[in-house]
Amino acid sequence: MDGEVGEAGATGGIRGFPEVVEHYESTLEEERLSAGLGALELVRTQEILRRHLPPPPARVLDVGGGTGVHAEWLLADGYEVHLVDVTPRHVDRALQVLGDRGLTGHVADARRLPFPDRGVDAVLLLGPLYHLQEAADRLVALQECRRVARRGAPVAVAAINRFASLFDGLARELLFDPAFRDIVRRDLRDGRHANPENRPHWFTTAFFHRPEQLADEIAAAGLSLVDLVGVEGLAGWLPHLGPRWADAADREVILDAARRVESEPALLGLSAHLLAVARAPGG
Repeated sequence: MDGEVGEAGATGGIRGFPEVVEHYESTLEEERLSAGLGALELVRTQEILRRHLPPPPARVLDVGGGTGVHAEWLLADGYEVHLVDVTPRHVDRALQVLGDRGLTGHVADARRLPFPDRGVDAVLLLGPLYHLQEAADRLVALQECRRVARRGAPVAVAAINRFASLFDGLARELLFDPAFRDIVRRDLRDGRHANPENRPHWFTTAFFHRPEQLADEIAAAGLSLVDLVGVEGLAGWLPHLGPRWADAADREVILDAARRVESEPALLGLSAHLLAVARAPGG
């Protein structure tokens, strides 16, 4: 889960949530979205964004862009992409791999974007809200996206679903550990996920949204909601479908299942990730 948190210092250091940066420095986020069924999130995010992005060569700001997983296909589509992320390893890797294709980027804080007002044609915020536990910080990050987006420009916002740890705990049988059950209870109560003992594969400091809460925060930031969908659907919790994903025909069945329920209000809490697309004022 790409993320961007804390405050960036003069040398790119982070104050506030060092455990989050440490988590992403020590894990290979780029492999999570490219291996097996993990690619479901990537493919679905691509197709949802392509419905709303302006045509290339538009300028896209990829906030919390990680190692360039989304920047890579955006550049291939003909977009101009600038990536910012809180994790130095992510930015370094993205520039090493994609710099010769035109990617620009640097370490930055989602709450203080180094761009002028109305300077970009589209903004992706596909990770920072995962780790901003305070509502005030999430509001500032969303307002920064509004500030740098041109009039009427799309602003895409990703969030982790409130019920993600519950479903993940069942899928990976972590829920049978009493300590993990305690974490899930807190997650369901207020969305504030914590892993104080830094247990492997239990994620890091995070915030999990209810679908309606994400919509409310987008509105509070002065953005107009256009679309709010579940990304993966049920398939994201079914690891036994991995071999099916490797087959092109079966992969299309899995994708079609996700598409058919993406906007169903009763099932928005099912997907691991929510993706909202909003518009900046004007235009």
